[in-house]
Amino acid sequence: MCVKVVCVGGGPAGLYLAILLKRQNPSHDIAVHERNPEGSTYGWGVTYWRALLDRLHTCDPESARAIEASSVRWTQGVAHVRGQVARQPGDAGHGIGRHRLLEILAERARDLGVRLEFEDEIDPGDLPDADLVVAADGIHSALRTQHAGHFGTEATEGRNHYVWLGTTRVFDSFTFAFAETEHGWVWCYGYPYDDGHSTCVIECAPDTLTGLGLDAMDEAGQLALLEKLFAGVLDGHPLVGGSSAAWPAFRTLTNRTWHHGNLVLLGDAAHTTHYSIGAGTTLALEDAMCLADALREHTLLPEALAAYERRRRAELVSAQSAARLSAQWYENLPRYIGLPPHRMFALLGQRHSPLLPYVPPQLYYGLDKAAGQLEVLRRFKRWLGPRAARALHARS
Repeated sequence: MCVKVVCVGGGPAGLYLAILLKRQNPSHDIAVHERNPEGSTYGWGVTYWRALLDRLHTCDPESARAIEASSVRWTQGVAHVRGQVARQPGDAGHGIGRHRLLEILAERARDLGVRLEFEDEIDPGDLPDADLVVAADGIHSALRTQHAGHFGTEATEGRNHYVWLGTTRVFDSFTFAFAETEHGWVWCYGYPYDDGHSTCVIECAPDTLTGLGLDAMDEAGQLALLEKLFAGVLDGHPLVGGSSAAWPAFRTLTNRTWHHGNLVLLGDAAHTTHYSIGAGTTLALEDAMCLADALREHTLLPEALAAYERRRRAELVSAQSAARLSAQWYENLPRYIGLPPHRMFALLGQRHSPLLPYVPPQLYYGLDKAAGQLEVLRRFKRWLGPRAARALHARS
């Protein structure tokens, strides 16, 4: 059966869904509408992990090969704190420029026959005539807002503030740097995304933001101060800003339901998870995979959309729990920052644990180290962790 699908929003989720639907049936009429000009994307680089790349190769090998070829890879994390450096091995991480990722997906979509309409803003009150309209227009989705009462949208603001920057310093690992000031700590998450650039997300508590005056400075002043604070890891390279000097607090967005008639939410329009777990793009692409599967498996649209929502909600529980706990770890940084750097970094790697906030950090470190050596403790930790996570998720 040939269907007509309109994707509103030309980010990774909307483009990848269009690719998958065209691969399923080349006769499908698929269009992606993006209000901004082509190539004008915001942001620097995005992260993903090997498991996503494997799934991309299964779903569409051609775009997966292009994404892998344009990505950089690292296998460890490094933390800089109080003049000391701690390193931890980890799973292989990948970074790719957001602009390059969208370029790859747009080119692949065009090759498959998808119509891409840039500088074309859809009126949320006058949706296109289509079998399915996909709201892939981000956290501030106009299509979702038009039906906010039905979707039951809720946004919870975190405590800390952040700014998304770039730098010409190419890190060789996923890099954390913690800078102490008279007004509190400021920290950076840095990772490479091409041969000449890295992303730097910088975060601090509200009192630190106002105490340093960052909230009152223009962008040039902010960059100068941050370059001074992180001079040790920038190694003489500048920070590069965007078009705004604002320091927002992260908004965790949820919806009571993800579909309304023939309108369905995808990616950040449906849900967000804190940037500190580096999963936003991965979850958006996985949404697209799940929705494409549901549309293939169910001939009736209401059944397909219900199946998509049911499956993705279940799959997101783990990521949403990890994101919430990760954000809380940074909000409670003084609890951990006084530990020896290698111990602090080890607990940074354990920040997704639902047990960590309730166990004294030094004790948790000792128990975790013992669990790594004793099989019975490893089994107990694997048994207890998911149950505690589900209980906390249900309570929240």
